[in-house]
Amino acid sequence: MPSTATRAPATAGALTPPSPRPSTSTLPDTRTATGPAARPETRAAGGTGDTATPDGADAGRPPIRRINAALFGIGLATFAMLFATQPLLPELAAAFDSRPDHVSWTVSGATVGLALAVLPLSLVSERVGRRRMMTIGVLVALVLACLIPFAPGLTALTALRVLQGAALAAIPASAVAYLSEELDKRAMVGAVGLFIAGNSVGGMSGRILAGWTSEALGWRAALLAVAGLAAIGAALYLVLLPAARNFTPTPLRTREALGTVAHHLRNTLLLRLYAIGMLLMAAFSAVYTAVAFRLTEDPFGLSAGVAGTVFVIYLVGTCSSSMTGVTVTRLGRRGALYVGIGAITAGLVLSLSQNLTLLLLALVLITGGFFLGHAVASAAVGRAATRARAQASALYTVTYYGGASAGGVLGALTYHTAHWEGTVAFALVALLTAAGVTLYATLRSHSAQRVAAASH
Repeated sequence: MPSTATRAPATAGALTPPSPRPSTSTLPDTRTATGPAARPETRAAGGTGDTATPDGADAGRPPIRRINAALFGIGLATFAMLFATQPLLPELAAAFDSRPDHVSWTVSGATVGLALAVLPLSLVSERVGRRRMMTIGVLVALVLACLIPFAPGLTALTALRVLQGAALAAIPASAVAYLSEELDKRAMVGAVGLFIAGNSVGGMSGRILAGWTSEALGWRAALLAVAGLAAIGAALYLVLLPAARNFTPTPLRTREALGTVAHHLRNTLLLRLYAIGMLLMAAFSAVYTAVAFRLTEDPFGLSAGVAGTVFVIYLVGTCSSSMTGVTVTRLGRRGALYVGIGAITAGLVLSLSQNLTLLLLALVLITGGFFLGHAVASAAVGRAATRARAQASALYTVTYYGGASAGGVLGALTYHTAHWEGTVAFALVALLTAAGVTLYATLRSHSAQRVAAASH
């Protein structure tokens, strides 16, 4: 999730927490945004260079380019693996003689694993270290990526995907905390941006690679190809990321962490933001899970490779999320949410057309609107949390990927029972609920303003 309203996520699965202070400490967050030691001239990350020389020519300063490339690599690896089976769902349904909602668990299972593991792993990273946590997570995920293509059946495939998602949770649990501890504020913004770019490129390229490889060699070869792509990104990370210099291990404080979580769950503003992120993601995930089936069936009948290429539309999300700051400045947070929800709604209605060009235009509207709304909601979490912003961000990640899991399965189920119209109806219900939550917040804000004005 983005660290500020102006640095927004570039992909549906952007793993970066929205907190401007992304430490995963279980204690109230009292540090500054630059990490535990706000002395950029003396802080290091296993090398040199921070603001004076990008390559790190000055001793005692972190090698910014190495860190940027390393975080781009692990972001690419993470998202290439996380959504690897999404473009393969029609082929998996045929291979296992199964229903769309059943095979959709190969995607939703991974996001469920990530959602369940991200908060516990963020706590463990306080003890074992950020870099070690990320390294263990990505290596375990890669081992599983090499085993998944040889799964003997759908149940085994889904179980391995759940484990893989849980392993991948180590990356969002640690990546931004590593950056906040090793870099100053200015350098961290660029590093987070490249991590998000790696998320976007990995998610898009993994899907496209899987689609074309599947068309030529089958789904098992496609998953092996994605594992190879992820291995390249992971190797980039392992070779380039310096050891942490500013990490201080802290004991696990489970009771305090649970108290912090309970505190956030009593914050009604945070609850509304969690609900909005979850509902938007449920609608978005439903569309992109079911569209893989719709594009390969009548009346379009596209090949697996061409259908997978449709995921290049994700780049629209990169553009719309980058405009979040401008949109919020002009319209306010709730105004920007209305724009995002309106664009998704228009896209859903347009997607009912049997014309391929109009369907692609609909996906552009849905994608752009989703990333805008998600960026606004996730960025607002850090501002809404009164303390322990890292845990507030982690809870957003949990609900966000919970929405992805539910949306994927329910989107496929409604497609199976009522075709594309059923998926659109489900997504519209989720959007109307998100709009209702936003409208409630708007009315409550206006009421508070009237009361304040009357009191004067």
